[in-house]
Amino acid sequence: MVQVKVYYDKVGNTLTVWFDDPQKEYISEETGEEVILMKDKAGRVIGFEKLNFTMSDTEQLQVAFEAIAV
Repeated sequence: MVQVKVYYDKVGNTLTVWFDDPQKEYISEETGEEVILMKDKAGRVIGFEKLNFTMSDTEQLQVAFEAIAV
């Protein structure tokens, strides 16, 4: 089972999502839309970071997952 990790940095205003082990990060690529893609050695995206992400103190971060057949 794949474990998705979500981190919200209130001080740095970032939201980071990992689809794989963060230790596998080999290179990062900025998309130009305040999103950074983290990739492994094979070039697969294993996570992303959204810059300038803010939430008010009263908001709750809700994450929904949906499985699709490929």
